[in-house]
Amino acid sequence: MTDTATEQTLQPEQVAAYLRRHPAFLADYPELAAQLTMPREQGAAASLAVYQLQSLRDKNADLETRLAELIAIAAENERLMKRVHELTVALLRANTPEVTARSVIAKLSADFHTEQVRLVLFGPATLPPADWLLQVPDGRTGLPEFADFLAHHEPIAGRLSAERLQRLFGMHAAAVRSAAVMPLGELGLLAIGSSDADHFQPGMGTLFLKMIAATITAALMRARDVG
Repeated sequence: MTDTATEQTLQPEQVAAYLRRHPAFLADYPELAAQLTMPREQGAAASLAVYQLQSLRDKNADLETRLAELIAIAAENERLMKRVHELTVALLRANTPEVTARSVIAKLSADFHTEQVRLVLFGPATLPPADWLLQVPDGRTGLPEFADFLAHHEPIAGRLSAERLQRLFGMHAAAVRSAAVMPLGELGLLAIGSSDADHFQPGMGTLFLKMIAATITAALMRARDVG
């Protein structure tokens, strides 16, 4: 078969597929490697060995970048886990609903570096008034702005609507650029606000938010039953 006939019947994709299945092909035909034209580097044709070496270096650089990102995420997760543990210990020491609620606000404000924290409790008022406390006698029906949120029982994070911000943070609503809201079962909800628009984002994982919510819910229920 002539070269012209071969070119007409054999497609580049077929050649590439064959070489992938036979990575040692050039080792069997070393003279062919010398005739191949490789991508140019700095104006000169690179040898196959140089090209492969550069490709490996690029891949290693990508892997190092990804590894550094994973290490940073692991370190941040470790810090968050330590804070959740410290929050749990503080709540275990609390023995009344008021002390429990104040411990929640203090730990979240200090250890989690949050600027605005709101604890929303459903039902009759059981705690003394505080600027961080919203008591809603009508329960879920008293928070129509969060009807869909309460129906799904899942934390949310990101930028809230002006209506939701006003309901939670009142006069401080304009300073809150992003927030995380966590349901506390039938007890109410917890909201954390930040002036940093990127501090809480919709795509962020909610595992730690769920852990915090579960810890606070259990502590409040225990304190209520003991009290």
